[in-house]
Amino acid sequence: MKSQRIAFVIEDLYGGGAQKSLLYTADQLRQRGHAVKVFTLRDKVEHRLPPGLDIENLAVVTRFTKATSTTLTEKWQARKIGKALDAWRPEVVISCSCDKITRHLDWDNLYFWIKSDVSAKFSQPEAREKAFDKVRRFYGGRKVIAVSQGVKENLENVVDLKAETIIPIYNPYEREPFVEMAAETLTLPAGIRQGEYLLSVAAIEPRKRQDRLLRAYRKARDEHGLTMPLVLLGKGKPENEATVKALIDELSLGEHVHLLGYTANPYAFIRHALAMVLTSDAEGLPRVLIEALLLHTPVISVDCPSGPKEILTQELSDFLIDREDEDGLANAMARMASAPVTIEPRHYQQFLKENVLPKFESLHVSKQA
Repeated sequence: MKSQRIAFVIEDLYGGGAQKSLLYTADQLRQRGHAVKVFTLRDKVEHRLPPGLDIENLAVVTRFTKATSTTLTEKWQARKIGKALDAWRPEVVISCSCDKITRHLDWDNLYFWIKSDVSAKFSQPEAREKAFDKVRRFYGGRKVIAVSQGVKENLENVVDLKAETIIPIYNPYEREPFVEMAAETLTLPAGIRQGEYLLSVAAIEPRKRQDRLLRAYRKARDEHGLTMPLVLLGKGKPENEATVKALIDELSLGEHVHLLGYTANPYAFIRHALAMVLTSDAEGLPRVLIEALLLHTPVISVDCPSGPKEILTQELSDFLIDREDEDGLANAMARMASAPVTIEPRHYQQFLKENVLPKFESLHVSKQA
């Protein structure tokens, strides 16, 4: 593949998975011989920056622009970004998490990287249609990268987005860094043994549905004889954490469920869990499930839109449970505890960088999904 100039535009490098995957993708493309530059819109950095990756802060998002956010302000910001792109002349531009501004750019090979499934985020019809209308306004007639095939299909069939093209490309991964991070010493609460606990890694918030997880876990203990503990890693707003703690008490699970809060490196917990459990109402392409498979930890997941059914393939689909089926989820926990699945490389091959990065490299010639 001929060397290309590839630009990424993102508001900042502070926050969760979108920023992390963008930095990783950009750096891996750089290591494959491309000229890569990440343009940020403000100097707010939380993530470790890969050495050698060219990052330029354009400083177009400020307290003033936040306070006076109008279409006029957005167009001024977009002109500033456009000048920087004109000066650097990339062949492909990928916008992530700042599309309210970059939608005003008139750049021939500009792609908007959509990481989540907006079709599953809203239950109220009015809020749902308002969100859909925003998506259609931002991306109608534009080029889009969807983080999964499910996100692509929902944009087309549920949101009714008429984009120029929607190309599904997974986030790229490599296994070795996760194995290294998982090798850190693991200290578990008293009474929990390695390989003998179920694990949930998720923010404590309504969309992640810890209530569904806890009720299914209670059923698994009562009706299927499950004995192993459940560990929850994650943090949330105080009121959300209080709700989860109250439900644990209501279900008399205080001795069996361990809320351990947020940890910067959850991978030792993931590696030594019997299985990972995901119970969300909606995802885009849940990183935590892929990371579990990379560490050869099996997964139980509800079939929420979108992503899990693209991750739990082959025989792993036996542990993909209907979103509202708490009995099935309880049964899956018990089945996994009695006969854990063995994870092999074939289960995560489609997410490895060598299979994903060529799809980013081909964007400059892509004309259709």
